[in-house]
Amino acid sequence: MKTRLLLLLIALGLLFSAFGQKSVLEFTFSGSNNGIYTSLDSIKIVNKTHSCDTLLTWPDTVLVVDYQTGISTINNGKPGFRLFQNYPNPVEDKTTICLYIPEKDLVRLCVTDMKGRRVSTFERSLGKGDHSFRFTPGGAGLWFVSAQWRGKSSTIKVLIHDTGIHREGSFEYLEPKRDFPKVETKEVLQDFIFLPGDNMLFTGYSNGLQSGILDFPDSDEMYIFEYAINIPCPGIPTVTYEGKVYNTIQLFSQCWLKENLNTGIMINSNQNMLDNGITEKYCYNNDENNCDVYGGLYLWNEMMQYTAEQGIQGICPPGWHIPSDGEWKLLEGAADSLYRIGDAVWNASGIRGFNAGITLKSTTGWNSGCTGTDLFGFSALPGGARSTNLQFYDMGEYAWFWTSTETGPNTAWLRTLICSSGGIDRGNYYRNNAASVRCVRD
Repeated sequence: MKTRLLLLLIALGLLFSAFGQKSVLEFTFSGSNNGIYTSLDSIKIVNKTHSCDTLLTWPDTVLVVDYQTGISTINNGKPGFRLFQNYPNPVEDKTTICLYIPEKDLVRLCVTDMKGRRVSTFERSLGKGDHSFRFTPGGAGLWFVSAQWRGKSSTIKVLIHDTGIHREGSFEYLEPKRDFPKVETKEVLQDFIFLPGDNMLFTGYSNGLQSGILDFPDSDEMYIFEYAINIPCPGIPTVTYEGKVYNTIQLFSQCWLKENLNTGIMINSNQNMLDNGITEKYCYNNDENNCDVYGGLYLWNEMMQYTAEQGIQGICPPGWHIPSDGEWKLLEGAADSLYRIGDAVWNASGIRGFNAGITLKSTTGWNSGCTGTDLFGFSALPGGARSTNLQFYDMGEYAWFWTSTETGPNTAWLRTLICSSGGIDRGNYYRNNAASVRCVRD
């Protein structure tokens, strides 16, 4: 009897303890460009653990999640008329524009240029719900798309790249689909699942730009999307580590070292790296001068310092870590002009993307015809690799970068920027290959 009573008291204690703990978390979002406040148009929130997502649109910039009841809210108001930011944006060829109307009525769409001149219009009576349009721009530059419904108006900015093609802009109505952003209300968000520690991807959209943040939150968080690019990381222009000075580069919400890591003692290519407390590196053709230019080449286990924890510091400087597969996807989406942050294309293996491989490549250090634009200052250099047969290959032609994400007992994800491709290869490689290492800020 005493045992039963004790168990009952323990159970009641756990129950009251559970009810007494905070089960509601708030995620607040804001934007910055090198310290200057930047307003957000919208925030896409993807829970990668549970494969669900939701969208906040300005002025709603706070997501409240109750992980005991499963109810998530943005606001308590009824859904209203809204025009969503187009995607993709900036635009190469065509783009999709979505809107929501609460009741059936006439909708007018209008496109104007920076001088206020009307260049394209669309008018149609539409039913209650979500609607989408394919917009084909007439030329390069910044355009304004406005939608009107029952006296209400909403406008978005559309940035269009110069492709050299000039034509008359046009709208094409698309049959109702469910694959574009929804107006989020308390009822809709009941399908959004969150538990503390889930793998979250947040993407902030502002004036045609997008910035992404990966996190595993288990408490209230304030997320600030950074929109600065091609500048030293604010407050951290350089990092001195093991006697070498590395520059930093801000690429939206990620801060990277600008050079390949070059730390440790060089050993010959026919020697194996050992867990001996000494950081060891290979230099292409066993020439230390190549390490000075292209950085060292490291086996995965040596880079990770003989652990398998994703995102660990490894051989990176304190406050920095080996980028995960997810952080490389974020970098690729930020650097590509067609397939943006969170696009499903980055989950595939093999060569993916449109031009991220070009925008991230250095303008020097590559063989003839292989250089990139270095649009974001990442300055990827082709340090080549040391293969499992102990031979060096591909310096000047390929840039091989390890991630900290393992795929099996002897393999891990690796990225390759290729001389002849604008895309980036995502490959599952044996850990006893040696490749370059870039570090990203914690």
